[in-house]
Amino acid sequence: MKQKYGKIALVIGASSGVGKVCANYLANSGYNVYGTSRKATFNINNDKIHMIPLDVTDSLSIKQAVDYIIEKEGTISVLLNCPGYGLSGSVEDISTQEAKAIFDTNFFGIMEVIRNVLPIMRKNQTGLIVNISSVAGFISIPYQSMYSASKYALEAMSEALRIEVKSFGVKVSMIAPGDMKTNFKRETAKNALNSCYQARCEKAVNKMIASEEKGPEAIVVVKELKKILKQKNPSIRRVVGWQYKLVGLLKKLLPAKIVEFVITKIY
Repeated sequence: MKQKYGKIALVIGASSGVGKVCANYLANSGYNVYGTSRKATFNINNDKIHMIPLDVTDSLSIKQAVDYIIEKEGTISVLLNCPGYGLSGSVEDISTQEAKAIFDTNFFGIMEVIRNVLPIMRKNQTGLIVNISSVAGFISIPYQSMYSASKYALEAMSEALRIEVKSFGVKVSMIAPGDMKTNFKRETAKNALNSCYQARCEKAVNKMIASEEKGPEAIVVVKELKKILKQKNPSIRRVVGWQYKLVGLLKKLLPAKIVEFVITKIY
């Protein structure tokens, strides 16, 4: 595969799920891949993916990881942001602290990684940033409000960033998966138990879990990443799965009340 952006890739959240399969794909495609997890160390081994420590909620940890790679390799040409977790509960039951925590990982952490990597990409006048979004980033899911909100925010930031860095030769794109069979981490708001919303919340979450169990493996995201890497001007976003592409199209075409009715029927 022709490498348009150089061959040093940084994959945030590479220890499992989407991040892991994407990191493996990049390594097998000739990239020198640095993957991150909170439990890794800086003792680089001979594995095809060099795992290093990075906690997206810790500014110093992010800076140390990025500086380490630049010191070792001189550059970062591809950045793939995959961190994230879900939070179940009604808006009323989710505390401000819990809402801030999910935004720290799903949005602010990604933003800070980007801010640390951009200077080297701008200097080199080339680079690719790919953020893993979600169908929940354009379809608000009941009882997953803060997850949806964090992904909506990621979508908005990525769209603006794409325009801001274009003149520096840096490309920005997103991949928006739907329900997939992965070990996706989902927490439950503390106040969701014994809540007046509890029964409906549990029904919605169980429906989502069942859908994930029947969904595709994380490898489907690799197909979209592959397309982005090959495009001279990558798409703003690539939605994973024809059914979710259809959902996105219908949201644009149908009145909001009809979309709300359909989502209500599903969950």
